[in-house]
Amino acid sequence: MAKILIIDDEAPIRRTLKEILGYEKYKVEEAENGVVALEKLKESEYDLVLCDIKMPEKDGIEVLEESRLFTDVPFVMISGHGTIDTAVEAIKKGAYDYISKPPDLNRLLVTIRNAMDKSKLIKETKVLKKKVSRKYEMIGESPEIVHIKEMIEKVAPSTARVLIYGENGTGKELVAHWLHEKSQRSHAPFIEVNCAAIPSELIESELFGHEKGSFTSAHKQRKGNFELANGGTLFLDEVGDMSLSAQAKVLRALQENKITRVGGEKEIKVDVRIIAATNKELDKEIKKGNFREDLYHRLSVIPIEVPPLRKRKDDIPILANYFMNDIAALNGRAPLRFDAKAMQMLKELPWTGNIRELRNVIERLLILCSQDITPADIEMYVKPLVK
Repeated sequence: MAKILIIDDEAPIRRTLKEILGYEKYKVEEAENGVVALEKLKESEYDLVLCDIKMPEKDGIEVLEESRLFTDVPFVMISGHGTIDTAVEAIKKGAYDYISKPPDLNRLLVTIRNAMDKSKLIKETKVLKKKVSRKYEMIGESPEIVHIKEMIEKVAPSTARVLIYGENGTGKELVAHWLHEKSQRSHAPFIEVNCAAIPSELIESELFGHEKGSFTSAHKQRKGNFELANGGTLFLDEVGDMSLSAQAKVLRALQENKITRVGGEKEIKVDVRIIAATNKELDKEIKKGNFREDLYHRLSVIPIEVPPLRKRKDDIPILANYFMNDIAALNGRAPLRFDAKAMQMLKELPWTGNIRELRNVIERLLILCSQDITPADIEMYVKPLVK
């Protein structure tokens, strides 16, 4: 049952509203002034607040402003002395809506329902964002990971381009996501492009879009990832695999903040922060003629190296237990514990596939082992497959 707080210094108004809302199956509490209301808002959770504007001690606008410091519950302001200026001020301060006294019953109920629907969507979005953040959580306490986290804190608020490098499976995409999440662009799109997974003849269309009829299968106009990421972050994963012609266009886009769709002539302004990642040694690729040196210098304003798992072995127990709990929860199972010797054996393995390989191994152990994991389980299910 939804819970509503009515704040009004007039008892008859509170009583009338309480009767109406009670009939509509809402749970209602009252506050006779702003001071009492703020105490109630600190002590309890509400789904909506109906708040009078003209009150002694603290008026409704003051209650609204102070409440924003500790709750985002939607406020609907009500007043018998209001003007358009009052309504505008209330909305600017964060109120969902403004209703004049005496309130029209139908409008009041519709406003309450709409405000609660919006509040529910906001809460669901926050939950989803927490889930997404947890998905990209960086696990570990080794000096190498602590250094990366410190780099992210320093670099994320800037507009500097970042080049992340490291072996496959080390978690380069996690670093890219956290750079975006902690940046001033976190509200805008994060668009990921795997340059190695897109054929060279299609990469330009993928990045810059195309006009209708620009090539055989271009049946309609299409926006590219630079446009889709406008205002946000474009993550170029495996950038070392990008074709030289696409590299030239990316370089121009970074220099001029403009792109041109394939088959088009119109220049389109874009505001995109570029984060790139690679598992290749780009200095060697430059010498081979596979990567443009000028683009390399554009991309690597801030270089961040993600170390392989074999160089952060002290993080293996933390990661193994994290993956065990996470995978067990996804499968509706109780997590298994690791014997101390079994954990030591995990630490001694080479892990050429890095964190991705470790996660797969933990999932395998959870599925195949019926009780706590022993050295014999490592010998049987892990060692033969980890090279």
